[in-house]
Amino acid sequence: MDKFFAAVRNMFSVPDLRKRIMFTLGLLAVYRFGAHITAPGIDREQLKRVWQEVGSTLLGVLDLFSGGNFQTISVFALGVTPYITASIILQLMTTVFPALKKLQEEGEAGRQKINQYTRYLTVVLCLFQTFIVARWLQANQVGDASVTFVLTTMLTLTTGTIFVMWLGEQITERGIGNGISLLIFAGIVIGLPSGATQVLGKLRSGDTFAVLGVIALVAVLIGLIAFIVFVETARRKVPISYAKRHVGRQVVGGQQTVMPLKVNMGGVIPVIFASSVLAIPQTALQFIQYDPNVQDWRFKIHGFFQAFHGGDPYYELFFASLIVIFTFFYITIIFNVEEVADNLRKHGGFIPGIRPGRTTAEFLNTILTRLTTVGALYLVLVALIPQIMLSGFNVGRLPFVGVRLEEFVTTTPGLGWIPRGMGYQFYFGGTSLLILVGVAMDTVQQIEAQLVMRNYDGFFGPGSRLRGRRN
Repeated sequence: MDKFFAAVRNMFSVPDLRKRIMFTLGLLAVYRFGAHITAPGIDREQLKRVWQEVGSTLLGVLDLFSGGNFQTISVFALGVTPYITASIILQLMTTVFPALKKLQEEGEAGRQKINQYTRYLTVVLCLFQTFIVARWLQANQVGDASVTFVLTTMLTLTTGTIFVMWLGEQITERGIGNGISLLIFAGIVIGLPSGATQVLGKLRSGDTFAVLGVIALVAVLIGLIAFIVFVETARRKVPISYAKRHVGRQVVGGQQTVMPLKVNMGGVIPVIFASSVLAIPQTALQFIQYDPNVQDWRFKIHGFFQAFHGGDPYYELFFASLIVIFTFFYITIIFNVEEVADNLRKHGGFIPGIRPGRTTAEFLNTILTRLTTVGALYLVLVALIPQIMLSGFNVGRLPFVGVRLEEFVTTTPGLGWIPRGMGYQFYFGGTSLLILVGVAMDTVQQIEAQLVMRNYDGFFGPGSRLRGRRN
């Protein structure tokens, strides 16, 4: 602990590092200040009533990454979500369009050009999403039905998103850590006091089972955080050798190195994709009006999705399947084994015992498949365990044993929380934990690197380094 406090003191004793940290904290404060400025023409009381019905839909996922801004329709309501979506779209498009792939390989100039395209696409996505948001607000009587309200909402929210995007880029360039990730991090952290208040309320209730439930929840969260840190820092080191080559009168190569492959290359992206896909039907139902007395197709669809939500066994099975599918799909896009094998061959590199070229690609593909399988199962566990504890697990919907099992858990003291959950908010969800722990590790790793570069001891003493997710 003394080493940690010494590292904190060292952070603020280095002028350049202190300036970067204060600059980052200042822009994060600006971001949180904008969260309290509501867009014009919003009926706040009606918005609160509407939000009670749509909090579990895709809008709830959007609100998580906007730091609660969408729930109040502030000027930063969309947060960095359009920018992240645009970045992912362009990343996927590089595999389809050779021109973008070539641009990506041009180094810093190509990266700046792709960033420019990302900004343009962000504006286009903002205009589309803000139009949908404005129409949704009008449909729920949160705003008036005039065209002026639509145009004002589009202009306000789009401008707010562009400003948030600029804040993130400034933090990345002149601050410490990844700016976009830190903005999401700040949005989630700001909701933790509310979650802690709920936990304290359970402890003060005096209910023995409630207190035991809080202890179990805290123990699971600590275990999950340790598990996330362990997996996010895990690497599969593939040995690489470079043959000696004569370049003029010099001999280059002949060195040994390793290619570190992460267990979880996909990060939190597969979980976000899966959550978004499952939340789309519930969101679409908000726009479909039906008569409860008329059992037509709209009535049946509403009835199906009222049961198909978090805690339902079939929902959780579908959720886990989507996470696995998206993990394999995303990693296939971001890591091309044939391209890596070809680059190794061009630079005289090879894996000992493996022939260069196609054999190397097949070897890397085998390793990548195994790592992706482990990473997908890891994401499923981290996403489902908190969700089941918070939202419950409807054991009555299980085939064959569902009825008996439901009767057992409802009549057994201490197990009544299983079908209904513990009733806490989404702040303790698996997606939140993945983002919080991952961003914290990346930021601490960058600060550690800055301290070591200036001959200061880091957070873990001399000779120790914390590896971030991107290492």
